[in-house]
Amino acid sequence: MFFLKKNRLVGLDIGSRTLKLAEIIDTKAGSTLKNFSSIDIEPGLIEEGSVRDPEAVSGYIRELFNSIKLKDKNVAISIGGYSVIVKKINVQTMTEDELHETIHFEAEQYIPFDISEVNLDFQILGESEHNPNQMNVLLVAAKKEMISEYINLMKMAKLHPRIIDVDAFALQNIFKFNYSQEDENIALIDIGASKTSLNILKDNVSEFMRDVSLGCEQINDKIASTVGCTIEETEAIKLGEESDLISAEDLKEIVVSVVTDWCIEIKRALDFFYSTYPEEQISRIVLSGGGANIKKFLELLAAETSAEVEVINPFQNFIVDSTRVDSSYLEQIAPQAAICMGLAARKIGDK
Repeated sequence: MFFLKKNRLVGLDIGSRTLKLAEIIDTKAGSTLKNFSSIDIEPGLIEEGSVRDPEAVSGYIRELFNSIKLKDKNVAISIGGYSVIVKKINVQTMTEDELHETIHFEAEQYIPFDISEVNLDFQILGESEHNPNQMNVLLVAAKKEMISEYINLMKMAKLHPRIIDVDAFALQNIFKFNYSQEDENIALIDIGASKTSLNILKDNVSEFMRDVSLGCEQINDKIASTVGCTIEETEAIKLGEESDLISAEDLKEIVVSVVTDWCIEIKRALDFFYSTYPEEQISRIVLSGGGANIKKFLELLAAETSAEVEVINPFQNFIVDSTRVDSSYLEQIAPQAAICMGLAARKIGDK
């Protein structure tokens, strides 16, 4: 069975503009999406992954749980941004217990923070392809300050954080649950409101990961500075509602300008992968997040990278409880739901 009730977790994606919640249960028919809900929060409460107003955010979280009368308090959450470092490294071959003893020493040269300021985790990936006496290790470091911040937020919301994941790993988790990867390199890219997570998979293993500070709020900011309107008005304009404040042509120009910058930044990250594996080719880019809804972005990205670009459907291999979840709402929210669903698919005791 994929889930046991006692090990089940609620996925809670804490975005800078939207909070999302997903509950997955195991039934005889298969993994079933029992609940999915979201709530928009005020701008500025969460910035660059840091919770600026924990009291207000915890209030929104409680409101989100209450809106669907969800009693389960065990949650999986995720973090990202510059306070999290994920890197594939090579170390001398040793046992997992031995690596636990030496990981701080091994990690010091790769972490741009004081090693005493971070929590470390790792996963042994296997023998190095270049040196049989070494092994590949996926190293994860997160600032203790950020982890404490999110743990305190969960306490204020009266929740129990059983897993604190990394955004890009949650994305990878839901991709693997819904899609097959056959001898191809795939880039998973989540374009959120203020942050973009990129995760390149080679042989089903994360090979390169990066978070950059760009996202859909850049479009809102440009619209606001151009026409002098509120954030709420810019959001409506961005989503295609007719407005006397800006012409369709000017709006298109703003969108193209911003998504062109996104493509340049993504291409830069892909080039770094190619510099390590010059013989390899990224054949497929799978997009999630609000940016995945922008058709012009998909067109430009495909042209810039010469790769097939598609939008993720994180609900693809799940049965949906239609008595509790509106399928038309899921269709609309799908790209933004990927990280949340990846968290909900975790269970207590997962590595």
